[in-house]
Amino acid sequence: MSLLVVGLSHRSAPVSVLERASLNAEDLTKLLQDTVAAEPAAEAAVLATCNRIELYADVDKFHAGVAELSTLLAQHSGVGLEELTPYLYVHYEDRAVFHLFSVACGLDSMVVGEGQILGQIKDSLARAQELHTVGRLLNDLFQQALRVGKRAHSETGIDRAGQSLVTFGLEQLSGGADVQTWARGKKALVIGAGSMSSLAAATLARAGVAEVVVANRTYERAERLARILTEGDDTDVLARAVPMDAVPLELTRADVAVSCTGATGVVLTAESIATAVEGRTGADVEGADRENAGNAEAAESAGGRRTTAKADLRDTPLPPTSVGAEEGCPLDLTAVEPGFSLLGESAVAGMDAATLEQHATWVDNGTVDRREAARRSAEADAELITALAVTAATVGRIPERRRPEPVVEAPRPEPALFVLDLAMPRDVDSAVHRLAGVRLVDIESLAEASADAPMAADVDQVRRIVSDEVAAFGAAQRAAHITPTVVALRTMAADVVAGEIARLEGRLPGLDDKHRAEITQTVRRVVDKLLHAPTVRVKELAAEPGGTGYADALRTLFDLDAETVASVSQADGETNGEKNMDTNGKNRGPA
Repeated sequence: MSLLVVGLSHRSAPVSVLERASLNAEDLTKLLQDTVAAEPAAEAAVLATCNRIELYADVDKFHAGVAELSTLLAQHSGVGLEELTPYLYVHYEDRAVFHLFSVACGLDSMVVGEGQILGQIKDSLARAQELHTVGRLLNDLFQQALRVGKRAHSETGIDRAGQSLVTFGLEQLSGGADVQTWARGKKALVIGAGSMSSLAAATLARAGVAEVVVANRTYERAERLARILTEGDDTDVLARAVPMDAVPLELTRADVAVSCTGATGVVLTAESIATAVEGRTGADVEGADRENAGNAEAAESAGGRRTTAKADLRDTPLPPTSVGAEEGCPLDLTAVEPGFSLLGESAVAGMDAATLEQHATWVDNGTVDRREAARRSAEADAELITALAVTAATVGRIPERRRPEPVVEAPRPEPALFVLDLAMPRDVDSAVHRLAGVRLVDIESLAEASADAPMAADVDQVRRIVSDEVAAFGAAQRAAHITPTVVALRTMAADVVAGEIARLEGRLPGLDDKHRAEITQTVRRVVDKLLHAPTVRVKELAAEPGGTGYADALRTLFDLDAETVASVSQADGETNGEKNMDTNGKNRGPA
């Protein structure tokens, strides 16, 4: 097994890079086809979600495989290889299996324990099967990942450790309040009709919203989702479909907007949302944002208007040099706060005009530390002291340095519109975060919120399940690796038996059918008994780490034809692929 995965996710890359690296359906198809066409890769599958893009391949060379897969990801994502490389991670063989199983269980999700990833893994396998880019290894791997994920959710309480991204997003949108209480009676606008948008619409309907409006580029899909919501047995929500050009109007009526489309650009601009909120409240939400900024500037300006000279000197950098004994310095060193220059404003704060003049003379005479003088030119020092002397002559003494007045920010109004952006790349302009009267939760803010989310004790149990399943999968793959050799050996033995029986019939032409059958059965039993122990034992040994060499030993000892072994392996792989295709086809669709 030479399984390799190269990818990036919310754990390794910022949202801005993930947005640029995201692939549409056409890009994914081309990436898979180009990967299997590349020399190091025999099989390929892509797991692409809003939080990750990972390329899985069966390669014959590790370093060449890493280089080729990294280059292909860069080419198809449009992000330069040099820029993309720092965010890529690589897993090989057992570590790659462990990674995918962890992903399937929700351990690597933005929200630990979420179950939507199982549907995305299923879709990834279905896409690769349709394109015929997977064989035995990746078919087995992805099928087993689905089983491991289901086992984790059924045997543990991993669901208590987290929830779906939709549920988590709504919790963040509600500001920590109970989602059902917060959602009850609200009007919701859902943009998009894919799996994530459908889940969001259903979750809002169950939470008790009064109305769900579905907008989608394909109106028929929006209409179908609205009909499903209306006819659902677990809700009595009013649902209707609208075309995409009706979104601006529906925004003025909605309390909650959820967007998750496959668009590559912004679907909801800051201007459109500001217009919608202003249409509902009459408030200038962009003006309020500007007013907050103006208040901050005014407060800073008021805090700085002590004197004209003080304002001019406020931005002068103060070297962080410790105060020490300086010969002839008129400054009372014991009163100076440590860590400031003898020339700095803080050092001479509170000094009267006469002492300040003495200090200026001392500075001009150059008795200050030469290291300090190297950092400040004599001209700058003289200008500083002169300006301070003018201030001292005017007000009597240098004013004490004070902390700036705290900025008084106008309180933000309660949100009139709640916006949840679950798309990658983002559907909603990030500038919406600054609009008054709007609360926006997007993938980036969800990532920040989930970083400190509590972990349930069940996570440890899931990790143990993953470790056990990785070991079992590795053993099964190693055992499967030797199976074609064992089959070829038994086929060769059967041919030998058939040949000897034919020779016996030539020597004993008068042998009746009963005795011929008895002799044939006896010879076969002898051969089977001789081969049973070695073949069973070699499978056991091959299942252990490092046991793949036993297949080579069998082929050498029994002089087995390599082409015969390869043909058995290929036929078995095609059979398994067709079986998995049928199984997956029956269960396709989001989890």
